[in-house]
Amino acid sequence: MTSRRRALIRDYLTTNGITIEDPFEESTYSFPRETKHRHCIFLDKHTKKCRIHAVKPETCVAGPVTFDINLKTGCIEWFLKAEKICPLAGALYKDKGALKNHLESARKELLQLVHDLDAYALRAILRIEEPDIFKIGEEELDTKVLTKLKPPVWRQLKK
Repeated sequence: MTSRRRALIRDYLTTNGITIEDPFEESTYSFPRETKHRHCIFLDKHTKKCRIHAVKPETCVAGPVTFDINLKTGCIEWFLKAEKICPLAGALYKDKGALKNHLESARKELLQLVHDLDAYALRAILRIEEPDIFKIGEEELDTKVLTKLKPPVWRQLKK
C-alpha cells in the first residue's frame, strides 16, 4: 500500500481508539500483518468484519480483482481470483453487471496504486505469486509506470 494509505489507516486507528501494535509488514512493499491464524490483523474476531473498512488498503478495495503488468505488451492485465479463494469472486462472475461495476472501481484503485508506488514496491508486488486467478481484461498502461519498471540503463550496459 502507499505511504499515504498507511498514514490514513494509522490516523483512523488513533481517531477510533483501535489499538493494534505494528499493524503493517514493512518490507519493500507494505501490507497488513497477518495474525498467527493467518487472518488479516484488521479483521474483527467477533464480528468477522474489517475494522478499517472505511480506509482499507487499495488492494483490499479492489479484491477479488488483481493485476499483473506485462512489460512486453505494455499492458496492465486484470485478473479475478477463483471462487475457492474468494466467494465474492464467484458471485461477481455470475453477475456480469456487478463484475463490470466492481472492475471499474478496482481499476481506479489499482491504477492509482501502480502510479503512486515507487519502482521497488511495485516490483515487489509483481513478484507475488497468485494462483487460481483468471484473466478478465487488459489495457495499455501509462508509459510513466512502464518506465519506472524498466531496469536502469547502467545495469543493461553491465551485461
